[in-house]
Amino acid sequence: MEISVHWLFGRRVSYDWVDPCAAIESIEGDLMDADPSSRRFKRVLLCGDYHSGHHFGLTPPDWWEGQHGVLPRLAKIGKFQRALWGFATEAVKRLQPIDIVIVGGDAMDGKGERSGGVELRTTDRLEQGEMAATFINFIGAPQVRMVYGTRYHTGKDEDFEQAMIGHIKGNATIQGHGFFDINGCVIDDKHKVGGSTIPHGRMTALAKARLWNMLWSERKRQPKANIIARHHVHYHVFCGDGDWVAFTVPPLCYGTAFGIRECEGTVDIGMIKVDIFEDGRYRWNVILANFLEMEAPVESL
Repeated sequence: MEISVHWLFGRRVSYDWVDPCAAIESIEGDLMDADPSSRRFKRVLLCGDYHSGHHFGLTPPDWWEGQHGVLPRLAKIGKFQRALWGFATEAVKRLQPIDIVIVGGDAMDGKGERSGGVELRTTDRLEQGEMAATFINFIGAPQVRMVYGTRYHTGKDEDFEQAMIGHIKGNATIQGHGFFDINGCVIDDKHKVGGSTIPHGRMTALAKARLWNMLWSERKRQPKANIIARHHVHYHVFCGDGDWVAFTVPPLCYGTAFGIRECEGTVDIGMIKVDIFEDGRYRWNVILANFLEMEAPVESL
């Protein structure tokens, strides 16, 4: 197993013109790692928590807010939407070809009842699902696997993420807890995992998920997983040993009122790439964003 970290840094650019790749600056090296015509692995992209529909969720160009002649708040939102979309699409382009994408839930933000809907670009969950499906189709993987997110975001009485399937190209399915055997390497993917209010406690829930998986596998009711992926907490951490790894997949969203007002811990933006070779060996990389619009404003007095 090989582990490395790629950071994609955003340019401090003017957003007077619309360029979906404006948030990306070239980095040393190539995320492809091999000539796709001769490679002997399947490439899996794990992502999720788009929260499309939220102003600071993953937003395709057709839904971007304007930047000129609008309220300053909307101009700020518009800049962030362009930066986030630029990061996500440029990372995907550098990772091509992608064989399988696993979307880990909360692809849409929901109705925003707790904040009166004021943080949303649209409250229509069907439209939010169409926004999220736009990015999944941009990835272009022939196999799309999804797991359900939290009901507050995706529907308390209906599963609106299920309705997304009709907008997704390729072979797409959705379930509550997915187990995927790829070249003999098993990925265990589910949306929700426990968080922690202390930095050194963030790996505990992942280690617990590993232990439960081992107990389930002893009962022959789950396969023993090589990779355990969880979402929901909006930060990236990992733990493991020589034959397994567990990680939280970073989101593709940022800056909710709830997070700003009520949470202390660091959060991330990004996705995870896993290459699984023909003999079951694997290597994984996390791709994390860091661009100007993620910085907290500082007021000089």
